[in-house]
Amino acid sequence: MTVLPEFPLPRAADCPFDPPPALREMQQEGPLARVRLADGSTPWLVTRYADQRAVLADPRVSADVDRPGYPLGAPRQPGGTKIGFILMDDPEHARLRRMVTGSFAVKRVEAMRPAVQRIVDDLIDQLLAGPRPVDLVEAFALPVPSLVICDLLGVPYTDHDFFQQNSKTIIRRSAGPAERMAAGRALNEYLDDLMGRKLVEPADDLLSQLAGRVHAGELTRQDAAQIGVLLLIAGHETTANMIALGTLALLEHPSQLAVLRDSDDPALVASAVEELLRYLHITHNGRRRVAIEDLEVGGQLIRAGEGIIVANDIGNRDPAAFDDPDRLDLTRSARHHVAFGFGVHQCLGQPLARMELQVVYGTLYRRIPTLRLAADLDQISFKHDGSVYGVYELPVTF
Repeated sequence: MTVLPEFPLPRAADCPFDPPPALREMQQEGPLARVRLADGSTPWLVTRYADQRAVLADPRVSADVDRPGYPLGAPRQPGGTKIGFILMDDPEHARLRRMVTGSFAVKRVEAMRPAVQRIVDDLIDQLLAGPRPVDLVEAFALPVPSLVICDLLGVPYTDHDFFQQNSKTIIRRSAGPAERMAAGRALNEYLDDLMGRKLVEPADDLLSQLAGRVHAGELTRQDAAQIGVLLLIAGHETTANMIALGTLALLEHPSQLAVLRDSDDPALVASAVEELLRYLHITHNGRRRVAIEDLEVGGQLIRAGEGIIVANDIGNRDPAAFDDPDRLDLTRSARHHVAFGFGVHQCLGQPLARMELQVVYGTLYRRIPTLRLAADLDQISFKHDGSVYGVYELPVTF
């Protein structure tokens, strides 16, 4: 009997920025491999960049978590709700996604850049005036995207402890199903209550726009609240972890940090952001799908009803797509990475994430050129237990 590797696979302790070594071996051995999830199911793992893009764009695969065979990894909880539209298929996915697409259009996001710059500058002012060493996660990496998404959605930032704590529970692998479900319910109730207030007293924010669609009968209040939960979680967790982990990676690669710190060229900063997104790829739980028809991937037949996991982190290290992929090179052209996924479910908020990271990476190291770690690398605690990878704390001084 063949013993299948348990997924997610462990990273090497001495290479915290690299995907799990076993993933590299699987990629070299073939385009697909079978893995075992915690519930005993054995989905296909797609390891190569070209196959990953093909699968994510294939209409014969589904993102619907309720379909039999979906590689959830745990029994679906009775009464559980989908978070927004990401676990749905078209046409319902497209219909709900269109409700918020305009707010994340490049032109709208660029109009927010001056406000984001002010947020970043203010927080750096506070860092410079505050005690040292300081935890960069708590003092900077988490507040930046939280303040931005709260402003965009119309969520009171004073509630950030509540929604950050529940968001962490939802994406923490070690949390039990009941714990995650309770956190999801708490966030749903919070956004539903907030939506109720926006229905009565709308303001100039995204939740109020959704409330207008509820008034117009285009959207149910429940769907509006679930979209709010999705945007609130995705809007701060992923970017916060990229800021902290990206900073740690740069501090461990001083020649690359110098490239970024010594330049005020916006094109170079944008290039650096793409390379850091490729190199680190913080969503290390894979993009999950289920086949709804038979399809062939890399010469292997995947039958209808079989689960599929697209391991984007190793796809972004595929030597067929990126030269010398394990080298961090801020000057390379890496925008074709799959850190935001691919196809119709590609991350809606990527223009906002890119802009925030450009402001952060283009400002932090120039304003604090002596920024350095205040602990050894082996003392840093990494988020191996979450579906979003990062660090719990990042002690720095300057």
